Amino acid sequence: MKFPDPLIRGTLIKRYKRFLSDIELENGDVVTAHCANSGSMLNVKEPGSEVWLSPARNPDRKLRYTWELIKVGETFVGINTALPNGIVEEAINDGTIKELQGYGSLRREVKYGKNSRIDVLLESPDKPKCYVEVKNVTLKRDSEAAEFPDAVTSRGAKHLEELSQMVADGHRAVMVYLVQREDCTSFTLSDDIDSAYGEAYKAALNKGVEAICYTCKLTTTGIEVNSSIPITY
Repeated sequence: MKFPDPLIRGTLIKRYKRFLSDIELENGDVVTAHCANSGSMLNVKEPGSEVWLSPARNPDRKLRYTWELIKVGETFVGINTALPNGIVEEAINDGTIKELQGYGSLRREVKYGKNSRIDVLLESPDKPKCYVEVKNVTLKRDSEAAEFPDAVTSRGAKHLEELSQMVADGHRAVMVYLVQREDCTSFTLSDDIDSAYGEAYKAALNKGVEAICYTCKLTTTGIEVNSSIPITY
């Protein structure tokens, strides 16, 4: 996925009210940017950090910038949760995600379950449908492991239950954890943050839901799926 316009460098002042962030640009201007991330953003919202913004293409949009990247140490981290579905779609189409190959069509945001929409639906006439849920991962703490979630997510547990039902109905269901950073060698669940999600995850796997994890390569020009890492949970 390429950013459609050059990103703009700045310094994070603060993130607040979940979807807002104040950022000082290199010319000294302070702007309020949209923060497309409803999680806690634990360890990826440190004031003073280098951040990168995309300019809005719609001149009438109230917030003229969207916060896309933050630099943590020497690593870029993608914090925009609106992007992972498109990033995964590209990686399926170009063959990077090996586990999701062999389907004739791909659709996004298809209604399923109890008033939900699946992130990606893969279909072929010769095999069961494949329901793919994508979760954006940014959390990394004291180890080399990426972690999810960074906040309590009852919605995430609901998705696992609905994927389990798709398996019970004779379909395939896959949870894709997309780590928008390169400095992780494994993935696990953060039980200390949301133990209920961990229980829902184990129950889903016992019912046949599959789970895979991929990291991303990030630059100020674009984001692409990089390589798979093991899930150690």
